[in-house]
Amino acid sequence: QVQLVESGGGLVQPGGSLRLSCAASGSIRSINAMDWYRQAPGKERELVAHITSGGSTNYADSVKGRFTISRDNGKNTVYLQMNSLKPEDTAVYYCNVKGTYNGARFYYAFDSWGQGTQVTVSS
Repeated sequence: QVQLVESGGGLVQPGGSLRLSCAASGSIRSINAMDWYRQAPGKERELVAHITSGGSTNYADSVKGRFTISRDNGKNTVYLQMNSLKPEDTAVYYCNVKGTYNGARFYYAFDSWGQGTQVTVSS
């Protein structure tokens, strides 16, 4: 089907920046929405940023003006540029990608998740 590989997490000081990447691979026919979620310890997973196939974006209020989601359709990759990071941004970040993939005779929908990457904001 479709696999997602995330990269770019790490430890950063408050006010710093990180860029996350999520690359999709497999028999991809089309990619629709691409999203970034995060889950902090003891909290539910929350949607951080969303980008449509046409490039329209939406953000959680807590990250507006600091985070930017983008995508490279030629590389089947979604990015999350995170600036002015705060300790409360500490979480495991997951990408989620929805689209269709080619089967032997038909195409099918997929809804895949990345493995998660840890982002820690601390001095």
